[in-house]
Amino acid sequence: MEEFRMLSTSGILGYGYAEESLRIGMSWEPHVIGCDGGSTDPGPYYLGSGKSFTSRLSVKRDLRLMLQAATAAGIPCIIGTSGGAGGEPHLQATAELVREIAREDNLSFKMALIHSEQPKDDLLSWANAGLTRPLAGLPPLDAERIARAERVVGMMGPEPFMKALDNGAQVILAGRSSDPAQWAGPAIRAGMAPAPSWYAGKMLECGAEPTVPKEPDCIFLRVRNDHVVCEPPNPIRRSTPLAVANFALHENSSPIHHVEPGGLLDTSACRFIPVSDRAVKVDGMTWTPAEQYTIKLEGVEKVGYRAITICATRDPVLISQIDSYLETHRAKVQMKAESFGVPRDAYSMHVHCYGKNGVMGPREPVTEIRGHELSFVVEVVAQDQDTANAVLAMARTSMLHADFPGRLCKEGNMAFPFSPSDIDMGAMYRFSVFHTVAVQDPCAMFPIEYEMV
Repeated sequence: MEEFRMLSTSGILGYGYAEESLRIGMSWEPHVIGCDGGSTDPGPYYLGSGKSFTSRLSVKRDLRLMLQAATAAGIPCIIGTSGGAGGEPHLQATAELVREIAREDNLSFKMALIHSEQPKDDLLSWANAGLTRPLAGLPPLDAERIARAERVVGMMGPEPFMKALDNGAQVILAGRSSDPAQWAGPAIRAGMAPAPSWYAGKMLECGAEPTVPKEPDCIFLRVRNDHVVCEPPNPIRRSTPLAVANFALHENSSPIHHVEPGGLLDTSACRFIPVSDRAVKVDGMTWTPAEQYTIKLEGVEKVGYRAITICATRDPVLISQIDSYLETHRAKVQMKAESFGVPRDAYSMHVHCYGKNGVMGPREPVTEIRGHELSFVVEVVAQDQDTANAVLAMARTSMLHADFPGRLCKEGNMAFPFSPSDIDMGAMYRFSVFHTVAVQDPCAMFPIEYEMV
């Protein structure tokens, strides 16, 4: 093929897109339509809990329009990192939604489910064989870390998508996948060179992000032998050299070297050339195959249970001494908790002070408080929800009523925007597995299940 065309509907399935964008994009005759379904950006909770960070209502709307368009055009519809995190519960929930839409709209197709959740016995075997390596400063993967993990997924490359297409799948739902892989796979399978195929994937993974104005919407990529052309279907948006180049820098430790399953995408020599006032040609990218194919593993473990309360003050006397006030508050909570039989090591408490350093914490370079009001998120984490709730109640009472020098108001110090004031957050997770595993077969970790829908 001289050109392979792909339409991405949005940055995340469920974020929404304009129906007119979809209509125009489909009129450009794409060979594949799809959307990335998830990310680690929203944090570890969703992988641990098995829940999605997008609503079922919005996902169903986005997915329904895509399935209708794909089946009408006879092209594949591909969803990567299904359900937000790509674990087995996320994959199954997305598959059930597809079946539901098919029943309601009288659609028929062959569907592939690509599983990415990894059995703990396999993880232990790989670790014992010395096949795993830690990332992000974590210690080596061992039996204890594996046992504590709530769920571990592998981040698949393009090969499982290619295999599913080879076997006639018209709708592909994948577990956790590298964001560009769901796009690189079909393009490489169609005969396009790896470098522009992977680069196209980088552009497609976040929908209309490489455009102005930027918001969730569709993007269209034309992949050719040595370059790609990026253009938004929506006439209110434009891909400009600056917007496309800026987007190419995101989400990597290096702005020009992008490590992917099976190799390295190098964008250091890329050129961004406008071909119209709405489209940009990008060339100069290169792809270097890895000597050893590796798969990234992502896993989370339960830390405890969390409760929070939100409050605010605009008392200038209190704001002027907020650091000492919070130190006193912490000591009072500790003393009160111990009087109720809750030892200090049974919980952790953090007070996030917005208007001072709530965003950056100790890294905040601005030390002077410049606003007239401060907002606080008081967070307590304990091994069980009852303890977290109990300590939070003490912390809320102390924030509200504690005395301080020069205090004029003899009632509450804080304004609480919500009733109930105490919010039960449930289980709290943290990323505990960020490792790679060396593999010989890029598809072996990702079994594919087929069904006629």
